Amino acid sequence: MSTVEKPWSGRFTAPTDAFVEAFTASVGFDQRLYEYDIMGSIAHARMLAHVGVLAAEECEQIVQGLTAVQQDIASGNWQWSIALEDVHMNIETRLTEKIGIVGKKLHTGRSRNDQVATDIRLYLRQEIDNIQAELQRLITALVNLAENETDTILPGFTHLQSAQPVTFGHHLLAWCEMLMRDRSRLQDCRARVNVMPLGAAALAGTSYPIDRHYTAQLLGFDGVAENSLDAVSDRDFAIEFSAAASLIMMHLSRFSEELILWSSAQFQFIDLSDAFCTGSSIMPQKKNPDVPELVRGKSGRVYGHLISLLTLMKSQPLAYNKDNQEDKEPIFDVVDTLRGSLKVYADMIPAITVKRDRMREATLAGFTTATDLADYLVKKGMPFRDAHEVVGLAVRHCIEQDCGLESLSLETFQQFSNLIQEDIYQVLTLEGSVAARNHFGGTAPAQVRQAIGRLRERLA
Repeated sequence: MSTVEKPWSGRFTAPTDAFVEAFTASVGFDQRLYEYDIMGSIAHARMLAHVGVLAAEECEQIVQGLTAVQQDIASGNWQWSIALEDVHMNIETRLTEKIGIVGKKLHTGRSRNDQVATDIRLYLRQEIDNIQAELQRLITALVNLAENETDTILPGFTHLQSAQPVTFGHHLLAWCEMLMRDRSRLQDCRARVNVMPLGAAALAGTSYPIDRHYTAQLLGFDGVAENSLDAVSDRDFAIEFSAAASLIMMHLSRFSEELILWSSAQFQFIDLSDAFCTGSSIMPQKKNPDVPELVRGKSGRVYGHLISLLTLMKSQPLAYNKDNQEDKEPIFDVVDTLRGSLKVYADMIPAITVKRDRMREATLAGFTTATDLADYLVKKGMPFRDAHEVVGLAVRHCIEQDCGLESLSLETFQQFSNLIQEDIYQVLTLEGSVAARNHFGGTAPAQVRQAIGRLRERLA
């Protein structure tokens, strides 16, 4: 049994069971919040002095003591105690050891319920900013690559079948659009994270004359939680962040799938740098795209944490319940997984080697200009459905003859339709096909260059 005096021990006549003490303690993981806990405590102490609950000298003692505690933790001159349950009581106990009875005044007008809710929001606000920085790096890397590959042509796919020619720059900008939506979602999420629950105390507020808006100003919060019951029990912001993170990981997983396919011997569209691949323990020829594969796998990990948090909250009555201790490990792991995945992608994208000739060869092999032939006939006056049939017959002929549409003679073309003239060969070039999609959002190189310019402005 622990001999450490609990902060709530006055009500109890027997010590906590040793296993229960270890089972219910959170300090093993919530110690990660120590900087934010101390930041919140300093602001709380300054607010208490501001309203006259603490003397100015007491406030300064507390601030200096908390600063010393933070230095102890950062330097490793520290041992976390399970008997003290969590990060909050470990810090408060050490503070009291350092400055004496004044340290016991710090907790005036607050509860661990609003304290931990504040800590998590401060932590998540910072991590969203860190994640946004990595997201910015990744989008910039993709835009740079797209700019280099504005005129590179590869087959666009539907159902993983060759469909129409597209420019590689256009394809990469599609990824950018996904990530730009992710960026916007994180910005929205951050606004709801950046609301201060401190001052709600356990659930009903406090009888002390606190000034919550003053504390919020000190901590850089945009607003103050309106309802004390909701303030201590709300974890919507954590769920929302996990949902936004899940969408980002879904997008990275889609990118991973394409990179894995493109780098395979069957596609050979790109080469991933050796720095982001590994070999086989038995097959010496292998170069495995482990980074994209692992990121693809980690998407499921983040989805799982989202479901975990939703399940955690779905049956809780107001206000705070011990269940909420289970929110931190999922949040921490979502942050670590997402930030790591974005970082490795932002590092990996600039190191990709693009095999332009192989992309072009694959585009020529898939009848990707068939739709251009149909459009050509429509512009000559043929109804689209009839044009579709004519082109289908021409493609069937090419399959039987093992040749491409562009290799057919004019005489052969005119067996399918007399509307086809010598100008068809300009239409059937890959460059002609992509250049013809010269409208806002299209794959034409001119449009891709304009889209890159707009993206750079949005990123600024």
